[in-house]
Amino acid sequence: MTHEVFNQPPPLVDYDVAGDAALLTAVEREGAPWATGELHRLGKLAGTAEPQRWADEANRHEPRLITHDRYGHRVDEVDFHPSWHRLMAVAVGEGLAGAPWAETRPGAHVARAAGLYVWSQVEAGHSCPISMTYAVIPALRHAPDLSALYEPLLTARSYDPGLRTPAAKTGLLAGMGMTEKQGGSDVRANTTVATPAGDGTYRLRGHKWFTSAPMCDLFLVLAQAPGGLSCFLVPRVLPDGTRNTFRIQRLKDKLGNRSNASSEPEFDDTVAWPVGDEGQGVRTIIEMVAMTRFDCVTGSASGMRAALTQAIHHTRHRQAFGGPLIDKPVMRNVLADLALESEAATALAMRLAGAVDRDEQAFKRLAIAIGKFWVCKRQPVVVGEALECLGGNGYVEESGLPRLYRDAPLNSIWEGSGNVQALDVLRTMQRSPDSVSAVMGEMSLAAGADSRFDAAFKALQRDKPDEADARRYVERLALLLQASLLVRFAPPAVADAFCASRLGGDWGHTFGTLGRGADTAALVERAAPA
Repeated sequence: MTHEVFNQPPPLVDYDVAGDAALLTAVEREGAPWATGELHRLGKLAGTAEPQRWADEANRHEPRLITHDRYGHRVDEVDFHPSWHRLMAVAVGEGLAGAPWAETRPGAHVARAAGLYVWSQVEAGHSCPISMTYAVIPALRHAPDLSALYEPLLTARSYDPGLRTPAAKTGLLAGMGMTEKQGGSDVRANTTVATPAGDGTYRLRGHKWFTSAPMCDLFLVLAQAPGGLSCFLVPRVLPDGTRNTFRIQRLKDKLGNRSNASSEPEFDDTVAWPVGDEGQGVRTIIEMVAMTRFDCVTGSASGMRAALTQAIHHTRHRQAFGGPLIDKPVMRNVLADLALESEAATALAMRLAGAVDRDEQAFKRLAIAIGKFWVCKRQPVVVGEALECLGGNGYVEESGLPRLYRDAPLNSIWEGSGNVQALDVLRTMQRSPDSVSAVMGEMSLAAGADSRFDAAFKALQRDKPDEADARRYVERLALLLQASLLVRFAPPAVADAFCASRLGGDWGHTFGTLGRGADTAALVERAAPA
């Protein structure tokens, strides 16, 4: 027999994606112990074969732009594979979109972040409209009348796709249109113009360069009004049932995130309602941006965990050089190092979720930007190393690792790349002393528990960074923030290895270079999928 199959791992199915010690302890710590039952239920669904098939199909059968109907009428619709809709229906139904804003019990945002972390391990692309729908609520509240009209539908757990009059639907999705081709992150360079119509609405004319999920019902859009750059609500369908002008010029041909449609819409006499005051567009929409940045951290932590799970599963079942790969000291060091990175990212993401839930404004203002810079930067290297643990098997599409790898850089780019985040951190530190106090106060809670942490924390407090030094400084902020959480809440093996490697210098330049004192077996066992 030439095709006898042996020494291949079994499919990674029928397991609990939420069986993750780092996640579950963080969810309880941050105030949502009541959510663990629902998390396990969602995790068991995520670990079955059917959602994995949906994820593959949604990415292989990419969204298709339909600009006109058969008669020549402009429709500007996006056609998705049925598996995309199945993924979306679960996400919305589980309350991963706007639902937490309608909840009254403590921990709602923590539970939602944990659910997003679990479900995004199945497929990351559809989390984009889910995240934007979640994030739009705080910004939309700057227009109380619009918020009263649309918020009940944005927070609903009903997935109701298709372009129809918003008030006639059982649930809505929201998107965002900020960047233009000449400006990118420099949104003040935008040229889209908003002209008052005299009836409380405005008319927009211009072109946006990156507007994801154009099939959404509502969009927050930046445009130049007479009073300066302002924020507007643009519905795809007007209250009278007619189509608003939202001409989709093309869908982007992207590296990853292939299941999700990203577009270039054109506005031409497009009806829009103001959200916030004229000239305050950035201040208004930044509340949406802050929440999508928070989701970038959660999404990157989720992607790391998905890749680590695949690596551990493969090496548990793959025999090489006389025994299981996972028992080889050099492989175990790699897996342990990846597990440290994953747990640190998860701990920080859930701490941010707790800050959202408790409305810790000062802490959120600075810590979200720190987390967005660092955790999103770490995802590509973590996924790349995890892929290598599978060798050539990880390089083929069927493993799922190539899709994870293509998706990995996105969260670092979306909502402001690394330089933007680093400069935002410095700017916030200059303008918001209370934010500095909140973050430094969080770190100081770990003082005295680890000498390497104490030395690094003292050095950080003496530092006076400038723009050229911004990235190095924010990296150290992130590592100390993660270390403070692990020192206080993680098992000693995790905290010791993290401080020794990330703060104490007992680390090389690649994963798998933890010092000999690291308890690699304990680290891998803690991270192993349930």
